[in-house]
Amino acid sequence: MAKTLVVNEQEETRVPFLRGILIHSLQDTGLDFDKAFELASVIRNNLAKSAEITNEKLHKKVSAQLREKFDPVFAERYDALHGSTVTIIVRDQDDQITPFSRGGHRRFLEASGIAAAKAATVAANIYEQLLKDGVKEISASSLGHLTYRHLERELGEDDARRYLVWSEFQESGRPLLLLIGGTIGCGKSTIATEIAHRLDIVRTQSTDMLREVMRMMIPERLMPVLHTSSFNAWKVLPVQDGQEEHDLLAQGYQRQAELLAVPCEAVLERAIRERVPLILEGVHVQPSFLRQLPKDPDAIVICIMLAVLSPKELKRRLRGRSTNVPQRRAKRYLSEFDAIWEIQSYLLSEADHFDVPIISNDKKRKTIQQIMATVDQVLSYQFHGSPQEVFGVCEETNGSLRTTA
Repeated sequence: MAKTLVVNEQEETRVPFLRGILIHSLQDTGLDFDKAFELASVIRNNLAKSAEITNEKLHKKVSAQLREKFDPVFAERYDALHGSTVTIIVRDQDDQITPFSRGGHRRFLEASGIAAAKAATVAANIYEQLLKDGVKEISASSLGHLTYRHLERELGEDDARRYLVWSEFQESGRPLLLLIGGTIGCGKSTIATEIAHRLDIVRTQSTDMLREVMRMMIPERLMPVLHTSSFNAWKVLPVQDGQEEHDLLAQGYQRQAELLAVPCEAVLERAIRERVPLILEGVHVQPSFLRQLPKDPDAIVICIMLAVLSPKELKRRLRGRSTNVPQRRAKRYLSEFDAIWEIQSYLLSEADHFDVPIISNDKKRKTIQQIMATVDQVLSYQFHGSPQEVFGVCEETNGSLRTTA
């Protein structure tokens, strides 16, 4: 199916309409991903029979849909984001320049733990203030200081401090290693993807993929425990000695997790060596693994255990896996539900023993907020700076920063 072309008559360009680009623009207004996806899909369907549309008409169409389906404030933000062509240059400490991006600024605010709607409003307000003050160029430190003061004044000290802590961490170059564990079906991969987007982390690794690599390298006859599911690994243990099944389940899982600890450690060591953030997720992320991690005083290591505390809800999610990913067979998981539930009980017990935060993944948005809050809390424990130390000394006159105009 041919794509509708979006024509920018002023710049004399013709580019295909891309739903993904519109989704990002809608998120910049403060809409969450699901609502942005829904609206962008409506727009795409409306354009299905149009060979082309001008940039202005597309803008009006999107704005009208926002006013019709959501609070008018989202339409106002969208108009503000796309109605001005004034470019403000941001110069960093290495003398590199980039245009100020309200979307980028919003995402940075969200990464610091500020709610999406608030972040969108703050980013828009900062841009409007810069325009009002006639600013054409501003240093990154001055922009940070201006944002901090705005947050302090409009949202309060807590949000301002979150932004301050996150800004200092971003400048430090310290690697953030986020480990997300949980039983099958509890939503680890989905949450990891969302958190990676929020924190702008490009490296994510699943322990399931590491297990597949190991299976290719090591034949089943040499290491049968590696070639079965984590909840069935106990069935191939060499000695069972009449133990209780729940004890055997834990032993089988533990044996498989120990084998996976080797490639997991290698992945984490490389992230530390290259000083890049990483999310490692999977059923094999166990709390005791923290004792085996590479010791590096600069690395920020955070382990979180996800849980679905309702058997009925976990069964529903296991059924959904076969709908969303056909090759995963829900019947097999449901037939082994008691074992999967037992693995979760073991992981939660271990998490409690090692003081690893347990987050009930009932609602995706709430879970993401709790993880972001956990990251902020860990960073805050290690932060003892001031706005002047983070952003440098910025002179202020009548509430506005003195910048290059």
